[in-house]
Amino acid sequence: MDEIENLLKSIGHFTAEQVVLFTEKAIRRNFKKNEWLLNEGDVCKSAFYIISGEAYQFSYDDIDENIIDLHMKGDWCLNHSSFVTQKPSTVTIKAYSELTVLELSLTSVHELIALSPSFFQLGKVLEQTVSRVQYFDHTNTAEEKHNQLFSSRPQLFQKFPLKMIASYLKIAPETLSRIRG
Repeated sequence: MDEIENLLKSIGHFTAEQVVLFTEKAIRRNFKKNEWLLNEGDVCKSAFYIISGEAYQFSYDDIDENIIDLHMKGDWCLNHSSFVTQKPSTVTIKAYSELTVLELSLTSVHELIALSPSFFQLGKVLEQTVSRVQYFDHTNTAEEKHNQLFSSRPQLFQKFPLKMIASYLKIAPETLSRIRG
């Protein structure tokens, strides 16, 4: 219950009744390391709020995983495009470590919004995952990407290996090592 109250406080102001409504809709789930939350080709039917552990989103190319996003405690984790359109996902979401989440289905999101307009704020928070995913696809230099990530989310450097962070930043691991000096 504390996790839910903290989550909702971070989104906006919710009454005790609204907290109860959210609690009734959210499902607490545990995933083992390397277990999939979403597999490429499946429709993303839920958003996951990370209570503990880490997860990551990636797509495959011919050789390797291309990291799209890294998720830690306090992050929402979903493939927004698939979630909204209910079309197959082009990415996979996988537990990087033992993971505990609150799962909220698209149906539950719609039901919450129908019950109280306050839950529209939840949709806005989920939309923010899109801008974070696309941020490192732009034309910043490798050093600018590193500095931005290090200043905004320094914990990532403690939770994930540099090879994954380099992939997330869209730079070579050697470049990241050189920047970190």
